[in-house]
Amino acid sequence: MKYQSKKKALILLADGTIFYGKSVGNTEGTAFGEVCFNTGMTGYQEIFTDPSYFGQLMVMTNAHIGNYGANADEVESDSVKIAGLICKNFSYEYSRPDADGSLLDFLRDNNLLAISDVDTRALVSYIRDHGAMNAVISTRVDEIDALKEELKKVPSMEGLELSSKVSTKEPYYYGDENATFRIAALDIGIKKNILRNLAARDAYIKVFPYDTPFSELEAWNPHGYFISNGPGDPEPLKGVIETAKQIIAQDKPLFGICLGHQIIALANGVSTYKMFNGHRGINHPVINLKTGKGEITSQNHGFAINREETEANPELEITHVHLNDNTVAGIRMKNKNVFSVQYHPEASPGPHDATYLFDQFFELIRAQADINVSV
Repeated sequence: MKYQSKKKALILLADGTIFYGKSVGNTEGTAFGEVCFNTGMTGYQEIFTDPSYFGQLMVMTNAHIGNYGANADEVESDSVKIAGLICKNFSYEYSRPDADGSLLDFLRDNNLLAISDVDTRALVSYIRDHGAMNAVISTRVDEIDALKEELKKVPSMEGLELSSKVSTKEPYYYGDENATFRIAALDIGIKKNILRNLAARDAYIKVFPYDTPFSELEAWNPHGYFISNGPGDPEPLKGVIETAKQIIAQDKPLFGICLGHQIIALANGVSTYKMFNGHRGINHPVINLKTGKGEITSQNHGFAINREETEANPELEITHVHLNDNTVAGIRMKNKNVFSVQYHPEASPGPHDATYLFDQFFELIRAQADINVSV
């Protein structure tokens, strides 16, 4: 293993706090975004390519990043979506036999700036105490004043619409065209493993751009609708919220995950808010209020729906609650075939406790298809 020369680098937070490290791969550069952290011990490649992380600087709490390399099959989108990477120890060598190459090469191919040799324990502790905030990572360690001025111009995640940055530009299909069921999926930042889970349950999926009107989704005559995860603040997505209202009015099965969950809440008049830190990791405990069973879940969101408004809404029922802070983790509509969760049942790697939610979706589809649709 040859010695790796590393340029000095820094992380400058919006409140002026500075942490120092070294540039991975001796790369020069600067990257801006909201700084957040993920506690997952595995799955770094999936995290980096998750569209829900678009525009964020990712602090990995696992001490070693890159030790199992990169694999082309372990991505959730067509490119890296995080704005930059911050870690403690970056492994330039890897030991997994089926890796396609090193993580360094993967990051270079995606033009991503990464900072290592950071006291990530101290940084994460600081974020936990002071909240997620905008930050900049840079090798321009002697230009702190200039970086502060540039950082002031970066917009807050609150009020920021980002789905248009990650959604498909044109509709596309996924799965077997001879499958029993057709699902119309509204892409506001969809993960590939969601599509895999839908297709594995005998579905052919047509994925639509985020701004597709309901009439176009309906014209495909789907058996059910899906609204995906995605980045940013849900509130600015007025068109998507209106589309959700029209889907709900039609009363065909509708399933939403994460940002899709928030859209369904907004379509029912329930507001959302930016969380202090958000939930990001693969070991978040959730209680299913219908079964009384606990679930270990993978989560990645910085916004949540208002619990008091949800409880007061006669059309909604809370089905899942996050056990760490009692935030709403799942809802269903009492008189419609509509439900959603604020976590990722398709997690991989990660817990599979919640994969039953996909089965639940198709149970609704089958029940309605038997009455209304010839399949």
